[in-house]
Order: sequence, then structure tokens, then C-alpha cells
Amino acid sequence: MAELRLFGSGGSIVADLTEEQTKAADLGVGKLFLAPVGKIEQSKMSGHACNGCKKEFDGPPKVSPESDGGEPEQVSENLLLVERGQYLCGGCDAIIGEYRVFEKRDGDAGLAVPSA
Repeated sequence: MAELRLFGSGGSIVADLTEEQTKAADLGVGKLFLAPVGKIEQSKMSGHACNGCKKEFDGPPKVSPESDGGEPEQVSENLLLVERGQYLCGGCDAIIGEYRVFEKRDGDAGLAVPSA
């Protein structure tokens, strides 16, 4: 694991990432991004910065799930959206970034077919 800075639309988060998460976050533009990583465990986050209040904080941001844990949303024939949420600034509650957690039904996202 490596401690890296990931950027969202409203700031950044410093977190320990696995090699797989690091590859997902790297979109080839010289920065790592939050959105492709999915939800990061709070214990893996060590700091965050907010573009809203222009401050840096030790410790993780607040995590605010948008979904209530009810039925997953079907995204395609074999892909479900099980959780969506936001990372919020610990100082001003501004949105630092968002996350989505997906579940593959049959284990092969390459066969994802949009639902009608």
C-alpha cells in the first residue's frame, strides 16, 4: 500500500491505496482521481483538503451515503449499483468528491448490457 493524494471536484483526500486502487485512480493525466476508486475505508484515509474553505485537515473526511441500503439499482443486465455517497469536508461540509460501489452479478462486467 502507498499513501497517495486523490482528487475530487471539491478537494482531495490522502489515503493508503492498494495497487489495484491506484491503477483505477490513474486516468493518465498525472493526477489520481477519487471517482474510479469507489468507496475508501475511513481507516485508510489520513487527511483531506477542501476547495470550499481552503483548508487542509488531518484525518478522514466525513462519509455520507446517499443510498439508504435498500434495493440495489440495476445499471445493466449484470451490474448493480449498491451504494453511492459523498466525501464531505470535516470543517465546512462541502462535497470533496463522490463514490459509487458496484456489484457484478455474474463476475464479468465486459458483458454489461444496458437495461431497457
